[in-house]
Amino acid sequence: FFFQAEDGIRDQPRSRGSEMCIRDRVCLMDKSILITGCSSGLGYDAAHGLRKRGWRVFATCRNELDCEKLRKEGLESFKLDYDDSDSIKLAVEYVVNNNNGVLGALFNNGAFACPGAVEDLPRDALRAIFETNFFGYHELTKEIIPLMRAQGYGRIINCSSVLGIVPLKWRGAYNATKFALEGLTQTLRLEMRGSPVDVILLNPGPVTSKIRENSIPHFEKWINWRNSVWAEHYEATLIGRLRQKSTINKFELPASAVTEKLLLALESQKPAPSYYITKPTYFMALMRRVLPTSLLERLLATI
Repeated sequence: FFFQAEDGIRDQPRSRGSEMCIRDRVCLMDKSILITGCSSGLGYDAAHGLRKRGWRVFATCRNELDCEKLRKEGLESFKLDYDDSDSIKLAVEYVVNNNNGVLGALFNNGAFACPGAVEDLPRDALRAIFETNFFGYHELTKEIIPLMRAQGYGRIINCSSVLGIVPLKWRGAYNATKFALEGLTQTLRLEMRGSPVDVILLNPGPVTSKIRENSIPHFEKWINWRNSVWAEHYEATLIGRLRQKSTINKFELPASAVTEKLLLALESQKPAPSYYITKPTYFMALMRRVLPTSLLERLLATI
C-alpha cells in the first residue's frame, strides 16, 4: 500500500470548464520551468537534465557568481534569493516578460540545513532557515499561481524530504521546515482541486549534494556547541561528519534520481500527489504507517 503508481490516481476528475481534459492540458502545457537552488546538487542536475529533455529552464541561484557559471554552461540563469521579496518579484517578471507571459512549471528546490540539537537552536537560527526553506517557497508560489490560473495549466512541485515524513536527531531546524512544507503543500493541493494547477511533493532521501558542506557556516554561526551539554557529541561525531567530503552510505543515490522523478511529476498525465526517492524514504513512510509512535521513535533514535 505504500508503493506509488508512477502516474498517480485521482479520485475525482478535474477540469477548467469544458475547454479541455487533463490529457489535452498536459499536451498544451508550455514546456518551461523555473527552478530554484541550481548552484549545485539537485537543482543543478535538474536544470541540465530538463534542458536536455527539451524544456526551457529558468535556472536560478542565490548568488550571481553561480548564475554566471550556469550561463557559461548554456543555461538561462538569473538571481533569485528566497530571503528577498524584491528578488522573487523580479525573477517572476523576467519569466513573464521573456516567455510570452506563461510558465509551465515551478520547482521549489533551494534550501539549507542548520544542524544542532533543538535546545541549542537560537530563535534567530529558526527564523533564518524558515525564511529560506519555507517562507520563500510560499512567496514564490503565491506569485506564480495567478499566472497559472490565467493560462489554464501549470504544475507546482515542492522539494520536501524524507525528513518531512519522519524526524532525525540533530536536524531539528531542517525537520521543522520540511514538516511545515508538507502541511502547507498538502493544504494548497486541497484548495487547488478543480483548478488547472497540480501541486506535487518530491521526497528525496539520501541523495548526493552539498547540503552537509553548505550547512557548516550556519552551524558555526548559530550553534554555541562548546557551551552545550552536547559538546562531547558535537566534537566527537557531528563536527567531523560535517567536514567529511563524503560518507559511505549504500542507500545514497545521485542527484539524477531526483531529476527522474521530477520528470514524472512534470510529464505524467495524472501526476501523483508525491514521489518518494531512495529506499529509506519508502521504508520510513511504511514504518510511520505501521509502527506505534513509541516503536517508531525507538527506531529513529538509533539512526
